[in-house]
Amino acid sequence: MAAVPAAGGGNRTRETPPREHPMSRPVTDDLPAAARAWLDQALAEAAAHPGSHGPISVWELRLAEAGRRCGPAHAEDARVRILTAARPDATALARVYFQGTAEERLAVLRALPLLVPGPDALPLVEDALRTNDTRLLAAAIGPYAARHLDPHGWRHAVLKCLFTGVPVDAVADLAERARGDGDLARMLRDYAAERTAAGRAVPEDLHSVLRHAELEV
Repeated sequence: MAAVPAAGGGNRTRETPPREHPMSRPVTDDLPAAARAWLDQALAEAAAHPGSHGPISVWELRLAEAGRRCGPAHAEDARVRILTAARPDATALARVYFQGTAEERLAVLRALPLLVPGPDALPLVEDALRTNDTRLLAAAIGPYAARHLDPHGWRHAVLKCLFTGVPVDAVADLAERARGDGDLARMLRDYAAERTAAGRAVPEDLHSVLRHAELEV
């Protein structure tokens, strides 16, 4: 099958910086004093009463309050920090994810690589990958998926990003996992051929991924 022509020509592989994790940023620096005090208390409560206690834990209540207390710009970071302080297991994370809002689900997905060392939380990633919420898709294909998602699921997640317009910069460890993946290369060429036959543009990100997949291991 003919190679997919790269938009703009040339074969240079675009280098993209690693995506910054919320925990690497000082969330409290820009918070108003009242919000900072609330977050400090929420983190202390989560650390003092981690895990699950009763029908709902105090840290779960704080997750629900974070948007109102910290504002939209800081709510995700605050929720990730509360989750990290509470150290819930995969079962508790699943409860928060499936019962929570989209914003709470997003925080759970961001926190997975910090909280779950094994594949126990993969059902949450797989659920997020079935949605059309691009925020959840971008979070789901992060470091946790890079470590634990099987090759078949990972390839389809990359294709889902291309279908929905999620930048492939969101795919953690893309170059390493895609390198020399002949099955992924075939899927990308087939998708590009379908787009071309339909008179639709081939996403530039597809060419970037294809370059990695066509490299020798």
